[in-house]
Amino acid sequence: MGPRALLWNDAERRPRALLRVVLLIVVTALLAVGTSLGASVGLGPVRSWLATVVGEATATTVSAVAGIALTGGTVSLAVLIAGRYIDRRYVRDFGFRLDRDWWLDCGFGLALGAGLMTLLFLVALGAGWVRITDTIQPQSGFLVRFAGLVVAFVVVGVYEELLLRGYLLTNAAEGLVGRLGERGAVVGATILSSLVFGLAHATNPNATLLSTGAIVLAGGMLAAGYVLTGELAVPIGLHTTWNLFQGGVYGFPVSGLGVGASVVVVEETGPDLLTGGAFGPEAGLLGLGAMVVGTAAIAGWARWRTGTLRIDGAVTTPELRTEDTDSALVDADRWEPAPGERE
Repeated sequence: MGPRALLWNDAERRPRALLRVVLLIVVTALLAVGTSLGASVGLGPVRSWLATVVGEATATTVSAVAGIALTGGTVSLAVLIAGRYIDRRYVRDFGFRLDRDWWLDCGFGLALGAGLMTLLFLVALGAGWVRITDTIQPQSGFLVRFAGLVVAFVVVGVYEELLLRGYLLTNAAEGLVGRLGERGAVVGATILSSLVFGLAHATNPNATLLSTGAIVLAGGMLAAGYVLTGELAVPIGLHTTWNLFQGGVYGFPVSGLGVGASVVVVEETGPDLLTGGAFGPEAGLLGLGAMVVGTAAIAGWARWRTGTLRIDGAVTTPELRTEDTDSALVDADRWEPAPGERE
């Protein structure tokens, strides 16, 4: 294989998988520079104005959510730009075929995340490993802060899944399938994307080697929802409500971070090995148990929905854009009915 072939796939008329990922990083960095410059100029005065109109607490919440939305928007835009012009993909090829089935799967993911964290909370409460000390905190401005959490966790769920599962896992699987076969490629790509997911949380407050390993396993659970359905609906829903119920409802830390508002306030009294301690349930055996149950539930759902349990072909076989299909779309936009066909 010559130097050109190492970087360019002539059959697909696009860069090889590794180069595609590198180019995505470049696109993301360029967009991040632009958006950070714009934010530094614009958000400060807007926050000051909000503080005078709605109060400091609300302004802080809005600013925090805006920052998360800016990050999510930057990453998502970078993926879509790279997908269109480097990967030659359609948006739907990243797991966004937004039909009725997609929303049904998303609803399952939302219910699963809420159910898993509720089960975890009830087990910890029943075993005496946590105790409830208060409810509805903070009393002042709770609804605004909780609404901010909902928006923030939806944004995080979408852009992290789009980046790590929709883009990274997909490209890795496509790059490995010729050498490892479909199953080996997906296993390897799942491990790679999950390792990146874990390392991305390794610098969070209270992170440990154990917590990083647990987040890697959580990445495997989320990946299962993608590779078994070919869509990001299940992992986006699961990711969103897992975080929301963990922090915003039951008052646990979310990957080492406090969220500033919760329906229930708890004090952990059990061993950190079980509860996860200051990092949150993901770093404890309770969290690992929830991941096992969640992965099994995803497999059961996929089997019930499709009648079989298999890797979805969309994960390793892209539906690439071609000049012919793009021309057909343009021609369809310009089509006009014959006089006899007009309404």
